[in-house]
Amino acid sequence: MYSIEMAYARMRELQDQANRSRAAQQTATPRARRRLGRAAAKKR
Repeated sequence: MYSIEMAYARMRELQDQANRSRAAQQTATPRARRRLGRAAAKKR
């Protein structure tokens, strides 16, 4: 049986994983991030 507690625990795991991923992306060089941002802006 899948309880609300289990669903909440899974949600927290996914949220922690997303936060770790975001922190890893912030360690990228600012120059590379700026280039990617400009490329994405041009596509719009």
